[in-house]
Amino acid sequence: MSAATLTAPAASPAGEGRIGLRANLRHIGALTRRNALQIKQDPESMADAVLMPIVFILLFVYVFGGSIAGKGNQDVYVNYLVPGLMAMTGMNIAMAVGSGVNDDFKKGVMDRFRTMPIARSSVLIAKVVVEIGRMVVAMTILLAMGFLLGLEIKSSVFELLGAVGLSLVFGASLMWIFILLGLALKSAQAVQGMAILVLMPLQFGSSIFAPPTSMPGWLETFTDYNPLSNLADAARAMINGTPVGDSVWMTLGWAALITLVTAPLAVSKFRKKT
Repeated sequence: MSAATLTAPAASPAGEGRIGLRANLRHIGALTRRNALQIKQDPESMADAVLMPIVFILLFVYVFGGSIAGKGNQDVYVNYLVPGLMAMTGMNIAMAVGSGVNDDFKKGVMDRFRTMPIARSSVLIAKVVVEIGRMVVAMTILLAMGFLLGLEIKSSVFELLGAVGLSLVFGASLMWIFILLGLALKSAQAVQGMAILVLMPLQFGSSIFAPPTSMPGWLETFTDYNPLSNLADAARAMINGTPVGDSVWMTLGWAALITLVTAPLAVSKFRKKT
C-alpha cells in the first residue's frame, strides 16, 4: 500500500480519535513503505549511515587509540571504543530525523498528510521506524569494521544483540527530541545547529571515547549522569562480559522518560504547526 492510497476526504482533528488500532497500524505501514521507497530512490541519503561508522572507528582507533590505550594497544582500545560508538551512532542517525521533518514541511508533504483521515502520530511513528532501519544498517557496518580491527565478543551473541537492541531503543527515544526540534525551528540548518550545540558536550563529556577517571572531578561527575555514558557502559559490559550494574536500567529509564515527554509534544506540535 502506498501513501497515495490513504487519500480520502479531509477529516477533522476530532475524527482522528475514532481511528482504530488496526487502521492506525495499516497507516503506519503504508507511510513506512513510502519513506523506505524514498530512500531506495535516493540512495545517497544512506551515506551517513554507511560512511560515518567507518570514518569514526578508523579515526579514533588510529589517531587517538595509541594515546588513550598506549602505543601498539589499538586492538585493546577497539573493545572499549566500539560499544561507545554504538551509542554515538544512534544519536547521529537520530539527528537527521529533525532535518528531514523540517524539510518535509517546507515541501508541503506534511500538509498533505494532515488532510488525510489518519492519526497524526502515524506520520511521525513511520519516520521513526524507517530511521531505526537506517540505524540497524549503521550498527551492522560499525560491528563489521570492529571485527576487522580486532573486536572480541567476550560474552555471547545474545548479549551482543542485547547491546545493539539497547542502543536502538535509546536512539529511537532521541529521535523524538529531534522531531520536536524539526517542528519547532524554522529551518533544517537551525535544527542541525541546535543539535550540534546540545549534543557535542554530551558526546565528549561521556565515557564513549575515554574512561572518565582521567577527567577533572566536576566533569567526571557530569559523565556519571550523562545518559550516553550509561548506554556506552551498558553496551561495553554486555560485549566484554563484565557486570552491567545499573547501567541498563538507567538507559531504559532515560529512554522511557525522553519518549514520554517529547513524543506527545512532537505530535501536538505536528497538529498545530502552520
